[in-house]
Amino acid sequence: MELTKAKKRNVELFVRYKMFSWDMLFYYAIIFLFFTQVKQISGADVFLAESAYPIFKIIFLIPATILIEKIGKRKSLITGNIFVLASIIIYIFANNFYHIILGEFCSAIGYIIKGVCEANMLYDSLEKDEKRGSRFSKIDGQATSLYYYIDAISSVASGFLFAINGYLPMIFCALTCLLSVILSFQFKEIDNVPDLEITEEEKKEKTTLKKEWKDLKKSLKLVFKSSRLKNLILFGAIFSGILSVLTTLRSGLLSDIGVPSQYFGIIFAVFGIISGISAKNQNKFHQAFRNRTLKKLSIPVGISCILMGVICKFNIIYTMTIIGLLVLFLIQYVAKGPFYTLIRQYMNNFTNSNMRVKISSSYNLLESLFRAIFCFGASFLLRITSTDNVTIMLGCIFTLILVLLLDNMKDKVGLKPEEYKESEIKILELK
Repeated sequence: MELTKAKKRNVELFVRYKMFSWDMLFYYAIIFLFFTQVKQISGADVFLAESAYPIFKIIFLIPATILIEKIGKRKSLITGNIFVLASIIIYIFANNFYHIILGEFCSAIGYIIKGVCEANMLYDSLEKDEKRGSRFSKIDGQATSLYYYIDAISSVASGFLFAINGYLPMIFCALTCLLSVILSFQFKEIDNVPDLEITEEEKKEKTTLKKEWKDLKKSLKLVFKSSRLKNLILFGAIFSGILSVLTTLRSGLLSDIGVPSQYFGIIFAVFGIISGISAKNQNKFHQAFRNRTLKKLSIPVGISCILMGVICKFNIIYTMTIIGLLVLFLIQYVAKGPFYTLIRQYMNNFTNSNMRVKISSSYNLLESLFRAIFCFGASFLLRITSTDNVTIMLGCIFTLILVLLLDNMKDKVGLKPEEYKESEIKILELK
C-alpha cells in the first residue's frame, strides 16, 4: 500500500517537477549575450567552454552511477539539482573564462545525475503492463510541453530583463533552480529490488570505481549486441548533439546580423511555445510517420542548418534575412519538441528496469561524446572563419551523418515486435 502511494505521488509530482526542472529557465535566450557582452568572452571560447561540459559528463558518468546506487534516485536527484543551482551562481560571479569552465563542471555533474534519475524515476513509478511505455510517453510529453510553455514566458522576460541589467535573467534562473531543488525533495524513493531481481550476493557486493567501469563496459557491450538499440542510441546521441550546437549557433547568427537583445527573448519564446505544442503532440508524430518519424524530424533540421548559414552569408535584404531565419528556426523547434520523448520511448520499448539503466548510461555517455566533438569543432572553426560559414559547414556535415545513419537503420529499427529476431528481444529483457 505504501509503495503504491509512493508511486502515485511520484507520477503526480513528475509533471510539476519537470515543467520547472527539465532545463534552465531564463537562460538560453540570453546566455550567449551574457557571456559575450557582460563577461566579455569570445564566441569561440563560449563554444570551447560548452565542449568542456560534455567531457565533464563523460568523466563523471561512473562516479554519478555509483552515487545513485549508494544513496538512491531521490537523494541523487536532489544532489543533481543543487549542482545545477551552483553552476548558475558561479556564472553570475565569474570573472574570467576559467570560472565559466568551473560552472560547466558543476552543470555537467548536475545534469548527468538528473539524466539518469528523472526518466527512470517516472518509469519505475508506473505499473508494469503492456501500456507502460505509452503512459510514460504521455506523461513525459505533457511535462515537456508545459516546460516549453514556461520556457517561452521566461524567454520573453529574460530578453527585456537583460536590456535593463545583464545579471537579472541569471538571478531569476538561479531562483527557478532553487525551486527545482525544493520540488526534488518531495519525491519518494521507489524500491525496485523485486523488479531487478537482485540476489543477496549482488546486494552485498561493494560498489567501486573499478567495478562500475567494468559494469559500464559490460553494459556497452550488451547494449551494442542489439542492432536496434545500437542504432537508436547512436542516432539519438548524434541528433541531440546537433540540437545542442544549434542553440548557440542561432544566438550567434542573430547577434551577428544585429538583432537587439530584447528581441532574443521574444523570438525564442515563440519557438518555445511551438516546441511545447509539438512535444505535447509527439504521439501524433509517431502515429503519422511510424518508422519514418526520426527521418521526418532530423533531415529537415540538417538542411535548415545549411540554409541558415547561406541566408546570413548573403544577407541582401535585412527583413528577408530575418524572415528566412525565423522559418528555419521554426523547422528546428518543431523537430526538437517531440524528439527527446520519442527517442527515450523507442529505446525503452521491450526492456525492464535494469536494462533501462544500462541504456541510459550508454546513451548519456555517447550523447556527451558527440556534443563535445561538435562544440569543439564549432569552436575551432569560429577561430578561423565567420559564424555563417561555420553554420554552413556544420550543416553539410550534420546532414551527411544523418542520411548515413538513417540508411543503416531502415531494416533494424521501427519493426513490429514479431519482426525482430528472438535473440534481439532476449537481449532487451536481460536482467
